[in-house]
Amino acid sequence: MATALITGASAGLGLEFAWQLATARHDLVLVARNTERLEVLAADLRSVAGVRVEVLPADLATQQGQDDVIARLTQDERPIGLLVNNAGYTLQETFLDSTREAQQAALAVMVQAVMVLSHTAAQHMTQRGRGAILNVSSVAAFLTGPYSAHKAWVRTFTEGLAVELHGTGVTATVLCPGLVHTEFHERAHLDYTAVPEYAWLNAADVVRAALLDVRRGVVISTPSLRYRAASGLLRALPRFIVRNLRGSDARQKPTPQ
Repeated sequence: MATALITGASAGLGLEFAWQLATARHDLVLVARNTERLEVLAADLRSVAGVRVEVLPADLATQQGQDDVIARLTQDERPIGLLVNNAGYTLQETFLDSTREAQQAALAVMVQAVMVLSHTAAQHMTQRGRGAILNVSSVAAFLTGPYSAHKAWVRTFTEGLAVELHGTGVTATVLCPGLVHTEFHERAHLDYTAVPEYAWLNAADVVRAALLDVRRGVVISTPSLRYRAASGLLRALPRFIVRNLRGSDARQKPTPQ
């Protein structure tokens, strides 16, 4: 089976991607900042699934971290057949309350890293005539603010990449989930207690749907009928309405994954 490289693999959707791909007998390369969490996860995956698991600690907010992952993507031994660009986070502060450095780091992780890793992977995969790239965006791509802007870029970029890859044997899929039960919101200290349970998705279901869409060559993967409907509504609404959806208390409202 092909080797899959997953960024942001130590928690959230990345962790679920690691388990589902391992149980499907894919060897893995796990990328995240926390070496200890990666090593524990890798040991569990090897023990339970019996697959080869490499640990690649890297901070994608830095040039060195991106270069380290690029170097692995270019290796001919155990080539990467599936790239999952999953790393991402939202800042607790508003744009004006945060620092320029924090905003630049978020941009590097969720935009620059997605671009450079996709570029490297696509070049090497097309040379082999097979492979897949899965970039994680969000239904938040239709909202406003820096995080939404990052995810909107990922969505549009991946759609264009899919067109360019057509006929090469390599596919590009963008995953656009809504609210998902993971560590994502806790890490950002976002209050989501008022959100009804029916609004939330299960991480296992989201990842299962995404991997199925990758196998089918689907370009835009939006798990669940309710979030496909929500995406359509947000696209249709006048932008002045969308701009006011979150209001002045934006920091206290959960951001879709």
